[in-house]
Amino acid sequence: MARQKKQKFYRLSLVEDSTHEKIYSVRFNKLNFFSLLVLFVAVLIGGIYCLIVFTPLRYSVPGYPDANFRRQAVYNAIKIDSLENAMLRWGIYAENLNRTLAGEQTLVLDSLLAGSPRDYLQSKNEAYLRQRDSLLRIKVAEEEQFGLSSGVRRNLPIEGVHFFTPLKGVISNPFDLASHPAVDITAPANSVVKSALDGTVVYAGWSNEYGYTITIQHDGDMITSYKHNRSLLKRQGDKVSAGMPIAYVGNTGSLSTGDHLHFELWYKGNAVDPTMYISF
Repeated sequence: MARQKKQKFYRLSLVEDSTHEKIYSVRFNKLNFFSLLVLFVAVLIGGIYCLIVFTPLRYSVPGYPDANFRRQAVYNAIKIDSLENAMLRWGIYAENLNRTLAGEQTLVLDSLLAGSPRDYLQSKNEAYLRQRDSLLRIKVAEEEQFGLSSGVRRNLPIEGVHFFTPLKGVISNPFDLASHPAVDITAPANSVVKSALDGTVVYAGWSNEYGYTITIQHDGDMITSYKHNRSLLKRQGDKVSAGMPIAYVGNTGSLSTGDHLHFELWYKGNAVDPTMYISF
């Protein structure tokens, strides 16, 4: 039988220089040495990683975004999305106005959900859009010339209406037709609440449940209601325009648990989800 190779051991000692007294000594082999070396390197890398990731030192790494940069990026993304939605609503509004004046069928919400309205509008070439725009201008000019539009009010469907955002904030309680036919938007106290559309104030007063409440009647069988306000800026019978301040955000009424706006949108007697038409 071949003689088994004897394993070699090494010793590392710490000795006092003048007296040669042994202070500390450790005995190891190659396997122990490399195992300890790998463990040390892993612990060192893990410690450096945790130090950079979980402490403010990470902001010193070139190219790492700080809190202000991320906040600005989120704000810009939200603003771009709001602008895109506003442009889309204006495009749908213009298309429905054009179709209404031409006596054609307006765009239906179901068809818009089935296919992107942006794709529908972009599918029309520039020559077609210019032709429709010219026909629309001629139609409007003829009606204004003979006074045809002065006594006739055309009501667009809700899909073609451009709403003004009544309050910018965070939706704390979403729309639910059965239990909560409205949206709750949280915002700092005394933030200005604005009218979503042109209209007439049909109610402005106080209720025990909803506090200071203002309700506005709009064209097209639409009604908006703003509840839990701190105070009201308009009275019953006042005419308001879209974007006009009408109240201040508050926490009034027994059903309120904090500063927010309880916003309701009614169309032809039915409550609808405001987030489908308004970007908060």
